[in-house]
Amino acid sequence: MSPRARSVVTTRAVRVERIPDGTTVELPAGVTVQVTQAMGMAFTIVAGGRMLRLQGRDADAIGEAPPQAVAIPEDAGPGQVRELVWDVLRTCYDPEIPVNIVDLGLVYGCDIEPLASGDVKVSIRMTLTAPGCGMGEVLANDIADKLLVLPHVGEVTVDLVFDPPWDRSRMSEAALLTLGL
Repeated sequence: MSPRARSVVTTRAVRVERIPDGTTVELPAGVTVQVTQAMGMAFTIVAGGRMLRLQGRDADAIGEAPPQAVAIPEDAGPGQVRELVWDVLRTCYDPEIPVNIVDLGLVYGCDIEPLASGDVKVSIRMTLTAPGCGMGEVLANDIADKLLVLPHVGEVTVDLVFDPPWDRSRMSEAALLTLGL
């Protein structure tokens, strides 16, 4: 989506999450909203002066098609899990910043351990740009939901950590350029 916000009218009532606290609220049909970000699998919209996060599965409520998930090769084997995990993490965005969590430097670690079932457990350690951000649980759930659909992934944990604290020195060069820093 272009950096310019655009106005649309909701076509149906839809559940959204308030930013930055993550509280779920219902947005009625017929409300004019500004779509400010369409990154990853969600949309950031503004309605009535409030910033909100709309799940991609509800894109029709703003006249959009649901975003496409990461393409998973049909023959993906256990050895490809790590690469697929990182591909998926790059589809997760802070709803206030148009940069994925990997390039923002929010992901501190990704461990993959075998399970007795033959699948793997993926453990993600990540932080937030601000410790008081209420969207941490929302982002963690988004990550877990996306990773659990990958082949050979049987379990996912996402731990939010704040040591060391995040700062913009953790951002990739691409993220810095995107944000004009």
